[in-house]
Amino acid sequence: MFRKDDIVIEFLEETREIKIPIEFLEDETQTIQIIEENFDTKIPEGCEKKKEIEKHLKNSNEEYQKFLKKKRPMLWARNMIFMVLFLLPLLILGWFITKNTSLAFLRQMHSYILLMIISSWMIIIALSIVLIIPKIKKKSWKVKHSTMVAFGTFVIYAIGVFTLTDLLYGKDKKYQDFIIRESMNTKDHQFIASIFYNHRTIENTLSKTKNQESGEELYQFEPINFETKFYANSYEKELFTKEDENQIYKIVKVEGVSETGGYKYSGFLTVVYDPSHVKLGTSVGAGTGEGSYGQTLSDISKENHALVAMNAGGFYDPDWSSNGGIPHGTVIQNGVVKTEYNRGIDSGGMIGFNQDNQLILKRMSTSEAIQMGIRDAVDWGPFLIVNGENYFSNSTSKWACARSVIGQRKDGVVLMLVIDGDQPHSKGASYKDLADIMERYGAYNAATLDGGTSSSMVENHEYINIPFNGTRRTIRRLPNAWIVTE
Repeated sequence: MFRKDDIVIEFLEETREIKIPIEFLEDETQTIQIIEENFDTKIPEGCEKKKEIEKHLKNSNEEYQKFLKKKRPMLWARNMIFMVLFLLPLLILGWFITKNTSLAFLRQMHSYILLMIISSWMIIIALSIVLIIPKIKKKSWKVKHSTMVAFGTFVIYAIGVFTLTDLLYGKDKKYQDFIIRESMNTKDHQFIASIFYNHRTIENTLSKTKNQESGEELYQFEPINFETKFYANSYEKELFTKEDENQIYKIVKVEGVSETGGYKYSGFLTVVYDPSHVKLGTSVGAGTGEGSYGQTLSDISKENHALVAMNAGGFYDPDWSSNGGIPHGTVIQNGVVKTEYNRGIDSGGMIGFNQDNQLILKRMSTSEAIQMGIRDAVDWGPFLIVNGENYFSNSTSKWACARSVIGQRKDGVVLMLVIDGDQPHSKGASYKDLADIMERYGAYNAATLDGGTSSSMVENHEYINIPFNGTRRTIRRLPNAWIVTE
């Protein structure tokens, strides 16, 4: 069946040699008959398809050849515009995906897609000018039926793509949260969330608990009893009992299998018997200026003469390629505010020790923290356990990665935990895994620190875990660290 926008029909319209309405040409037999009569030619029996008829006419009719020479560029320009228009919404969606994805190979395409979007607009503008100028000269603005159908189809298609883009990245986060939670609660489909959202967005969604969703005062911390010791079993008694009076810390290997995900995790737990030995060490170059820079955990440990050090707060990390120099949120060291910087990252709140050496987990402003007597603090999270309540006891998330945690028991002992991730010996840990581990070791308060490749721990300035970036061992530069001093 010949369509109204076939080149043969357009030729017949252009030459005005047919006096009957175009609508009657939908009948194939009648169309061939009219072509034969008007062009004084016999269509061979083998010419059954449109292209075969066009080829025959092209070879037998000089006027048709003139028409092709005149009209082909216009038709090419029109078709190219529609092709680019149909591609443009997908490019815009791709721009959002490559900007927000967790997958490195997709992030690398972001700048190329932006270039393609700009080029597409330039092509559309240039070709539109090519089509419009002849129309102005001829004062002919007739829009063909096929063009209207194609444009209408494009509008419907574009609305669909942009609606999908808005659902994925718009202000209403309920669709985003649904996609992340549903995919990350499976073992086989976590890649779906990783395609559309970056590591930090997934972390924030999975970490949302009542301490983040409520602005109410939730925490009334009980004083620490440094004299009373609490031991759940003989192993715990052995772990939390000093081998000699001068012992400051003990490091033990932590291994297990995730209750929800069934994967292996492995890491190290540093037990610090006296919380006054736990301080915040900062990079000498950390700040909020353009020249700010971080240091490796080993260097921070050396600068502060630490016995043990573990990564602490997060930092501004565009495209996961920063130098760790700009810490996120409020950083307090020895009662002095070092930096205040917020890039809109949602965190659990402030994690720090007050002058009584008690671990405080709370959403609060910098001025409130100073008034409360906070001596050392970073801003991160989520909070895992607050006043003995495990916030992730009912979590079903199976998403595991390298993570770091700091916690404190009711007897004052500080627990510093790091779990390796994305490696054969340890896939990593979910928030539930971390909360359960800390609960098992008697943590009364516990919160996560920055994770992923940042998760690291050193003893005597040497790494005892294996920081990993998904493909190889990687030592990242950091703005600060929790350190254990003499």
